[in-house]
Amino acid sequence: MKNTITLAGTLALAATAATAGGIERANQSVGILFEKADNYAEFSFGAFNPGVSGVGPNATLSGLTGSGDMAANYNTLSFGFKKSINEKLDFALIYDQPIGADVDYSAGTNYIIQGSTAEISSDSLTALLRYKLPNNISLIGGLRALRTEGTASLLPGSAQYELRVKGATDLGYVLGVAWEKPEIAARVALTYNSSITHDFQATEASVYTGGNFIDADFTTEVPQSVNLEFQTGVAKDTLLFGSVRWVDWTAFEIGPAHYTALDYPYNRPLVYYTNDVITYTLGMGRKFNDNWSAAVIYGYEKHEGDTTGNLGPTDGFQSLGLAATYTKDNVKVTAGVRYVDIGNATTIPNISASFKDNSGWGAGIRVGYSF
Repeated sequence: MKNTITLAGTLALAATAATAGGIERANQSVGILFEKADNYAEFSFGAFNPGVSGVGPNATLSGLTGSGDMAANYNTLSFGFKKSINEKLDFALIYDQPIGADVDYSAGTNYIIQGSTAEISSDSLTALLRYKLPNNISLIGGLRALRTEGTASLLPGSAQYELRVKGATDLGYVLGVAWEKPEIAARVALTYNSSITHDFQATEASVYTGGNFIDADFTTEVPQSVNLEFQTGVAKDTLLFGSVRWVDWTAFEIGPAHYTALDYPYNRPLVYYTNDVITYTLGMGRKFNDNWSAAVIYGYEKHEGDTTGNLGPTDGFQSLGLAATYTKDNVKVTAGVRYVDIGNATTIPNISASFKDNSGWGAGIRVGYSF
């Protein structure tokens, strides 16, 4: 009962994980380690359709105009495999795309940064071990390899600024502890994900370089995080579950030297955050019979009220997701949808714009196979 319901709730969460703080697109769950089958594999696909628009200065600074929808649709993929090595030791391998950004201020809006685009993509492979101790306690540890790359083009019609960042691959680690009480379907897992530091090789160009690209190597820290995941049975075939996730987003910035110098007199990085982020989720799952279960999940992230960058003009969110799981023999298929009310934001000067009343829809499917 608990695995089926938890899977449904997790998918409802994953369908729109990218509305979470910073540029996050995966919540780094270790839930796959607790699948009961000796061998288990899963595949997940998610799609998110955000609508993020605002009002700010026009291209001639003579008035205000709409920005158009600056947040492009995107998809995410993940794979997972879990194997019980013996009675005390489990192994899991997880592929996901933990961070990302797709920014597209469409041309033709007369908005001051019309035509500007930015993209960040990532691929991560995480290997985990879970060692079972007495009294239903277990220790979790592992390594994570993360590859990240990106591009940015700001005000391309005037050749104002371009950034090209080559992919870099670096390592981090995972440490955690878990406790279970199977008779009431209770489990608590606390995990720490280390930061990962990339030393990027990059090039920049602007009108001040004559449009020529110059070397712009810089360092970025993909931030550390802490996850608390929990679940417990509250009635027959009914499960309460949720998570609390903290991410050290104030440690993250994209700050190549030439761009920072161009941002006179503020000298701010291209991307940075003024607050760490805590994301809360709470859900209820219900098993109807041996084949069907469903879950509803609520998500929340605080609205901080600080100004934001023009490449990410959102501040907090509330969300509601629904998911259903069909189980037949060794196969589980879960589908989920989620609505996200995206928090209002005001962007930083020099281009101060107001982004209000934005929202997005996410959907996902996960197929799990036990063998």
